[in-house]
Parts: sequence; C-alpha cells; structure tokens
Amino acid sequence: MSIRRTCAICPAKEDSLCHILPKEMLSRLSRVAHHRRYSAGQFIMGAGQQQDWFGTVLSGVVKLTKTMVDGRQQIVGLLFASDFLGRPFGADSPYAAEAATAAELCCFDRAYFEDLMRGCPELKQLFLERTLNEVDAARDWMLLLGRKSAEEKVASLILLMAKRMAREMDAEATASPPVHFALPLSRTEMAEYLGLRIETVSRQIRRLRASGVIQAENGRTIVVRDVCKLAEMAE
Repeated sequence: MSIRRTCAICPAKEDSLCHILPKEMLSRLSRVAHHRRYSAGQFIMGAGQQQDWFGTVLSGVVKLTKTMVDGRQQIVGLLFASDFLGRPFGADSPYAAEAATAAELCCFDRAYFEDLMRGCPELKQLFLERTLNEVDAARDWMLLLGRKSAEEKVASLILLMAKRMAREMDAEATASPPVHFALPLSRTEMAEYLGLRIETVSRQIRRLRASGVIQAENGRTIVVRDVCKLAEMAE
C-alpha cells in the first residue's frame, strides 16, 4: 500500500537522514516521497535485485537476510525506525529485506536521492558517519557471536531491541522505569540471529524472567524491569 504524507508530521524526522537537508531540498523530497506499508513477514526487496528506490523506516522492524546456495538463511541485520534501507552509488544489495513486524517506510526514487546527496555535502557526510557506525556495530556483533556466553548474547539482543523500540529508555539511569515492547523476532529467529539453539534461547529468557530482570506478558510482549541489570548481564 502506497500513500503520501508531508515531512512535517514524519515520526522519524528528528533522527532520519532527511533531517539534515535544507528546507528547500526537504520540500523537494517531500513532493516525490511516498509511504509504503508492509505486514509482518511481507517481502520488501530481494538480494541481487535492481534497487530503484531507497527508504527510511518510519515504524516497525525490518530484517535483512542472506540466503546460502543450499537454501539456508541467516538474519544479518535489523533496521528500526529512522534507519535507512538502500545502498546509494553502489551495486545491488546482497541482502534481502523483509518486514519482521508491521512496518511503514518512506520511499523515494534512487536517482533522485543520489542527486540530493551530490548537491548536499552535509547529507553525504551524515550518510558516511552512519555507515561507519554500522561497521562498528557489525564488529561489536562479531564479538558477541564469537566470545559472549549464551546469557550475554540473549541479554544483548533484548537490550538492543529495547533501546531501539522504546526511545524513552535511558540505559545510563540508575533507576529506569519498566520498558514495554513487543519482540519483533520469534524464538527461532532470535536463535538464528545469535547462533544458538532455540532451546538455549528459551532457557535464557526463562532465567532472565526468574531473576526479575524481564517480565514476559501476553504473546511476545516483554517488560524490561531492570535496565541496568540487563546491561550488566549483556556485558
């Protein structure tokens, strides 16, 4: 489903790449941008396909996956609100994108956005900074997969999702209020993302719940009751 909305009411305008644009350029982008809504599990774009548009995640979670020649699939990344989906000035994306939850994207023509980047050095600089941040995050994830225990892995993933899905959370506070959010991944997907068995993930979640750090409510709803303790467990 595709709809149009003004940038003035964009829920991600404070954190997205677009916020750096001068008013005139933002107005131009607003005229050509359109929103697409996806239901959970819906395909967004495929690996190796010609990508003629880019997008900013406005709500929901998008998972990036890589499929091996024998059909095995691996989740290689998660995109949250304000994250950018696309690869300007590059080849086709090697990853497929799928809505992990109901998601809404603000989309714009590839060539048009690349022209904006050429005409706005600040936008290109911000994109570079965010790309380098993603490289750092990928290196941290390599540490998690290679060296952290099962408890640390599960705690790290829950903390990451809580930080991105509940912006009001202050991980540095000594007494943060409980944080409510719905897990965007199933136990099976969490196990796949962390390189663990599904039984191990379920066992670690039960331990977190028994320790009082989290509380599991109906369905996938999680309440992080002690943010600082969760951060400690995630190392």
